[in-house]
Amino acid sequence: MKITHHNPDTLHKNPAFSQAITVDPPARLVFIGGQNAVSADGQVVGDDVGAQTEQALKNLLLALDAVGAKQENVVKMAIYLVQGGDLQQGFAASQKVWGRHATTLTFMFVAGLANPKYLVEIEAIAAVPV
Repeated sequence: MKITHHNPDTLHKNPAFSQAITVDPPARLVFIGGQNAVSADGQVVGDDVGAQTEQALKNLLLALDAVGAKQENVVKMAIYLVQGGDLQQGFAASQKVWGRHATTLTFMFVAGLANPKYLVEIEAIAAVPV
């Protein structure tokens, strides 16, 4: 399997994300459902965007590990942030946990999430060699 990041000269370049990614077979696709700032014992961790983003990304990494995938296998992420949340706190927490691993990214402000205590939710798609 080969994962290739594409950032053509005709589009803006940003080290935080890739404009497109191709996956050449053979690969197994892994879909990670929305991860929130919930600890293994079911408690919401943190009451600000930074702390919740950090926990949600840690949960995402744990979910990837559980299915034999790694961070570098992630080819697509979607981040949902409750409207009014501090985007800069989220970016800082992301750099702390996720680092500079560029992937394709969709970011959305939303009116709310499944639990009123949730401030952020992150889902991902990974491609794993078979």
